Amino acid sequence: MSKEAESDNARRESSSEGASTYYASRFNEKEDYTHSQDGAEQQQSTRDVEKNEGNDGNSDEQEDRDPDLVTWSDNDPRNPQNWSTTKVWCNLGVISFFRLLTPLASSMMAPVITLVLDDFGTNNETIGSFAVSIYILGYATGPLILAPLSEIYGRLPVYHANSILFTIWNLACALSPNIGALLAFRFLGGLAGSSPVTIGNGSIADCVRKEKRGKVTAIFTAGPLLGPVVGPIAGGFLGEAADWRWNFWLLTIVSAVGTCVSLCLQQETYAPVLLERITKKLKAETGNEKLHHQYSNNLTKAEIFKRAIKRPLAMLFTSPIVFLTSVYVGLVYGYTYLLFTSFERTFETVYGFSGRIVGLTYLGFGVGCAIGLFALGALSDRLVVHYSKGTEWKPEFRLLPLLPGSLIVPIGLVWYGWSAEAGAHWIVPIIGTAWIGLGTLAIFMPVQSYLIDAFTLYASSAAAANTIFRSLLGAFLPLAGPSLYAALGQGWGNTLLAFIALAFTPMAWIMFRYGERIRKNHPGKVR
Repeated sequence: MSKEAESDNARRESSSEGASTYYASRFNEKEDYTHSQDGAEQQQSTRDVEKNEGNDGNSDEQEDRDPDLVTWSDNDPRNPQNWSTTKVWCNLGVISFFRLLTPLASSMMAPVITLVLDDFGTNNETIGSFAVSIYILGYATGPLILAPLSEIYGRLPVYHANSILFTIWNLACALSPNIGALLAFRFLGGLAGSSPVTIGNGSIADCVRKEKRGKVTAIFTAGPLLGPVVGPIAGGFLGEAADWRWNFWLLTIVSAVGTCVSLCLQQETYAPVLLERITKKLKAETGNEKLHHQYSNNLTKAEIFKRAIKRPLAMLFTSPIVFLTSVYVGLVYGYTYLLFTSFERTFETVYGFSGRIVGLTYLGFGVGCAIGLFALGALSDRLVVHYSKGTEWKPEFRLLPLLPGSLIVPIGLVWYGWSAEAGAHWIVPIIGTAWIGLGTLAIFMPVQSYLIDAFTLYASSAAAANTIFRSLLGAFLPLAGPSLYAALGQGWGNTLLAFIALAFTPMAWIMFRYGERIRKNHPGKVR
């Protein structure tokens, strides 16, 4: 490199010394600075520039360094992965709250469906089930819209806009004049409520390092699983004591408070957006229009949106790993909502429970999830530490709990079904649902952690694909519940579900044993 060029580089650095420490000419990159959420055409800056402080005259090394590249410096406080624990949890805590609240809203009206149908003058049980599950259909639609928007504008505007919309649509549900309006507003509420579920995994990858993600993912997983358990308990008591509409008034109030907290505490974590802001600021300060960051591209917002909206669907149907995990999680997720929409009828007809007591029957599933949450949360990170010693870490190590989980769910289904069929003491089928809850979490949580680690750069698209598929099954599988149990009863009906779940057990072992090979040979289309 000529002396004039070196002088020019030094002059540029000097002019911005007080403003930033982001020039790559001062940054010896040895790490792969990968951030999830699929920046369109994101480019990993992996130049592997070797440190060689004693060889200032090495012209080849200096030419390898791009003096116009804006990136993170070591320990830069603006990099979300360098944030303090308090700052990280201020952000993730708000997201975790909404990841509990929005799934809670999905099932809160399950124990009061009879009251809703009576209020609107209909006794169609399928419509009643759909009033619960159409919310999950909104969950399936949301990722197709929200993931691309977060890629263009960042995560923070998407979180804020959808928390406000979630509040509005629950208010509309409370004021619904007929069943058609309620169904429409429930769908829109599910769409808005899908934002923390859709892009929450990307937020974890933004600011939490790999060796600490297990416990964080456990907390994030708790919301979508415990929310639907807590919802019917609150909904049953509130609906019977006041009115079914008060379920939505309560959701409106709680969501409004959460939105205010979000507006005060949350910050942007998406690296491409943060680096773009820094780059624009440096261009204004230095006058150097050549400055760029590692995610820079020349795509328009329309092109980014188009590519991003296609990516989850492309990954779903071209990546065997994404497809298999989505089908498996979707099946278990669909079972969860099928059971939730049938608990009211089962425990009212077999055991004579009232609406508010029926809500308490969901606790069995919740206890199972809680046990799995604490056990697997600690185990997941220990596996990372253990398998990282003496061997290369593989994301497939996250799937170990999937092996027992794939057996626990069928056992729980058979236990619950035949004990209810025989009219055994009410605690017996509830214990069966606890096994189902434990098995569900043992499947759900490892898959979420696995998708983050296996598709780091495209973690949000992989999670979006998973959310879309599982939400579709969660929306439509419960509609088969009334016919299934009417034809086969609780015993054989749940045994049939158990046999189907058992057929997927070999898939859990295949993904653990051969997942790395499948993932590398068939990565799927991401562009």
